[in-house]
Amino acid sequence: MGKQSLRIQELVNKIERGEIRLPEMQRQYVWPGTRVRDLLDSLYRGYPSGTILTWETDEKVATRDFAIEQEEGSYATYQLLLDGQQRLTSLSAILRGDPLHVKGRKRPIDILFNLNHPDELSIITEVDESNDVDDAHDASDATEEDIQQRLEKMAFVVKTNRLAQLPHWVSVTEVMNNSSDTEFLKNAGVTGFDDPRYEKYSARLKKLRDIRDYKYGVHVLERDKSYEEVTEIFVRVNSLGAKLRGSDLALAQITATWRDSLAIFQKYQKECAKVGFDLDVGLHVKNLVSFATGQSRFKTVSRLSPDDLQSGWKSGTRGMDFALNYLKSNLGLDSPALLSSPFMIIALAYYVAHQEFELSEEEDRKLRYWVLAANAKGRYSRGSSETYLDQDIGAIRKGRGLDAMTDLLRTQFGRLDILPSDLENRNSRSAYFKMMFLVFREDGAKDWNERLRISLKHKGNSHKLQFHHIFPQDLLKKKGFSTNQINDISNLAFIGGRTNRKISNKNPADYLPLIIQDQGEEAFTKQCIPIDQKLWDLDRYEDFLIVRRKLIAQRLDIYLSDYATFETV
Repeated sequence: MGKQSLRIQELVNKIERGEIRLPEMQRQYVWPGTRVRDLLDSLYRGYPSGTILTWETDEKVATRDFAIEQEEGSYATYQLLLDGQQRLTSLSAILRGDPLHVKGRKRPIDILFNLNHPDELSIITEVDESNDVDDAHDASDATEEDIQQRLEKMAFVVKTNRLAQLPHWVSVTEVMNNSSDTEFLKNAGVTGFDDPRYEKYSARLKKLRDIRDYKYGVHVLERDKSYEEVTEIFVRVNSLGAKLRGSDLALAQITATWRDSLAIFQKYQKECAKVGFDLDVGLHVKNLVSFATGQSRFKTVSRLSPDDLQSGWKSGTRGMDFALNYLKSNLGLDSPALLSSPFMIIALAYYVAHQEFELSEEEDRKLRYWVLAANAKGRYSRGSSETYLDQDIGAIRKGRGLDAMTDLLRTQFGRLDILPSDLENRNSRSAYFKMMFLVFREDGAKDWNERLRISLKHKGNSHKLQFHHIFPQDLLKKKGFSTNQINDISNLAFIGGRTNRKISNKNPADYLPLIIQDQGEEAFTKQCIPIDQKLWDLDRYEDFLIVRRKLIAQRLDIYLSDYATFETV
């Protein structure tokens, strides 16, 4: 294996010219702006930033597009990038000032640099180890002043319009593409050489531009290695570093065995997106594996033959077609946003395929109940989700069917009815919140001003559905309520963006009577909102939550039990 040492600017130029390309096995670009911020911060501080792994080959290998534009290179040989895609794509976007193409959309990346950052930079790395969908709502009690003070201690931030207006915050891309400091210093209020900030700011701008000269160690795999061996190296490198998800590594192994399959997966992904289910390619890969092996884990993917993979894909897509139609037409679950986990689609697809796409009236009723109960309880959204999925696939494969799947669900949660206590300390990320929307929509709930029926598919920002705090956050904060109490799902209702902004932070005792006067009690009862006006007083907030929680639980439980053909407790 050879080794090179290349400047970041050289690597960016090679990507732009098409000398470095992405193999089919690579996943798409996924970094959020905060990861790009942290990369630049590390390079600015001179921290180690990993290495780059490529394979130089003249073999005809299927490739995929970078998220950044490339020239149509006609090179006889080129390097395939195996490790470093996220870093080099991000740096290309920053240095070139070009937007990224992510999921069919152009996404700009703009990072701001703080000319006036402290001499001793603070630690900024934040690690989020929680994957629980029922985590607390993403809200903060920090004041605007607290946030501003924290940002001023940082060297890099993702651009906000407010910060960009401050003279000492400059665009990294603009600095990289302008060799003169004059404009930046002038805007920062530096009036001349005798200004004490002149030397400091100039040195920092130079240090920022020096990031282009940072040298990455580039390991180059030999030409004589086969695509299969290179795929094995790719999987091992990324497994050891835990940089990729299991589905990404499985995809690499699948594309090594079944050449050009990524294009097939992506085409089907787009077809699903057209009917409202824009699902990650990784889910389609898991569906393929489930149908090919009778279980959902990726451990045996490398042992599957091209025929096994193609057969699994064919039967899996047939199952998924039916599953998506069933979710939309039979249950009104017309968006993945209403699913507590996309694994629900795989279980449903596997079941209907095992039934050869024919359901009796009783099976249809039992299936609707199981899907709604599993979705409401969060069958695959907590703990060992793949274990639960494999339990259900195993029950289906053994012919035990829906009764066994329902028993497994009851074993997991103890009971399947919904009680007010189930809704305590839940927020907008809870599976129960998704079911609230589903039920309220079926009951005909409307926006309180425009009277549009609530929907996830309204056109235009002013009509786009939002969840509204019935008791405004600001007023509750002043009363001393915690973030969890404020964002309790029993304080949330569904209305359009324009109406939400119109209400703003009005006291519920002031604005709710006007709505009930204009539209009647039905405007509230269809969203299980208590109509006892005594409960709309700020001092009765906790009583309001208790009463509404009971109303919501009763309505959800009735909705669920309507589909049951057997005892649910």
